[in-house]
Amino acid sequence: METIKLLLADDQALVRGALAALLDLEVDLEVVAQVGRGDEVVDAARSSGAQVCLLDIEMPGLDGIAAAALVSRELPGVRSLIVTTFGRPGYLRRAVDAGASGFVVKDTPAAELADAVRRVHAGLRVIDPTLATESLTSGDNPLTPRESEVLTAALSGATVATIAGQVHLSAGTVRNHLSSAIGKTGAATRAEAARIARERGWI
Repeated sequence: METIKLLLADDQALVRGALAALLDLEVDLEVVAQVGRGDEVVDAARSSGAQVCLLDIEMPGLDGIAAAALVSRELPGVRSLIVTTFGRPGYLRRAVDAGASGFVVKDTPAAELADAVRRVHAGLRVIDPTLATESLTSGDNPLTPRESEVLTAALSGATVATIAGQVHLSAGTVRNHLSSAIGKTGAATRAEAARIARERGWI
């Protein structure tokens, strides 16, 4: 029986350890690398010979979606499976667009997670069914890249002048992008627009 080599990427050591312990119980799965940062994934996968990378979304360095895109580009034979607490439809769409082969949430039972790993390794796509339905019903991300960038900067509660400095735009242009994003999200304020966009996985 072929052993499938796995890389785990999660910034929480406890979660990584628990996942590794669960997956190592499977006779055909072996965890060969663990990292706590998204920007360490490609090098660790390359040096360990990992065949499937299990990636959390929110990590320092690079988020899991950007890491999946990098794996897809740099290591075309290696598959990525997003395993996250953040089951947001927008994240699912972005992950698939980035080249991830699967997307499951962390409360997936161990046997189902192991099966998802095997299916992804076999070249199949595995998507959490509830998220797949939500993704279809929530529609595409209506925000432009610039609106997304400005809203992300607004999450911290920064002033328009501060945001303008961060994204290298004039204050007036930032106000226009915020106004447009508020309209598209149906929010009353920029803080609410940023929160809605984040909940839907658009930023």
